[in-house]
Amino acid sequence: MPAQPSAHVERPTNLQLTHAPFAKTEMLIRKPVAEVFEAFVNPEITCKFWFSKSSGRLETGKQIQWDWEMYGASVQVGVKALEKNGRILIEWGAYGKPTEVEWTFSPRGEHATFVSITNSGFDGDGDEVVKQALDSMEGFALVLSGLKALLEHNVVLNLISDRFPDLIVSAGDSKRA
Repeated sequence: MPAQPSAHVERPTNLQLTHAPFAKTEMLIRKPVAEVFEAFVNPEITCKFWFSKSSGRLETGKQIQWDWEMYGASVQVGVKALEKNGRILIEWGAYGKPTEVEWTFSPRGEHATFVSITNSGFDGDGDEVVKQALDSMEGFALVLSGLKALLEHNVVLNLISDRFPDLIVSAGDSKRA
C-alpha cells in the first residue's frame, strides 16, 4: 500500500534555479498545417478560441493589440517573425515585461499538425518567474485545447472565459474566447 502524503510538507529553504524557467505546451491537431497556422494569424478564427478582439492579422514587423474584453484586459504584441505554415515569433508584455512566444507547426502527414508553443524570458525573482511560467503553460494548454475542439469538431469551448468566471467584467463578451 502506498504511503499517505503527510499533512505537513517541509518546504526547501534555499531552493535555487539553475536554468531560466520557460513554458512549453504541445498538441497534435488533426488538420493540415495551413489550416492550423491560419487559425493563429487570422484573428477572425483566433477570436473563437483565445482572445475576443484583435487590431489585426499577424504580419512580420507589425504591432497589434489583443483584447480579452470579458476581463477588461489587453496586451500589445510585436510580431518578430512569421514563416508561413512553419513558425510564429512574437514579443508581448503579458507579464509586465516583454517575453517571447514562439509557435512551431510540424506537419504530420497531410492531415495533421503538431503545434508547439514556447514562452520564455520571464523576469523577477525565482518564485515570480516560476509562477509566470506555470501560468503561461496552463494558458497555452487551454489555447491549444480550444483550437483542437474548434478545428477538429467545430465546437467553441469558451475555455478562456470559463477559466476565471469570477473575473468577468463584461457579461456580453463572456461567451467569446
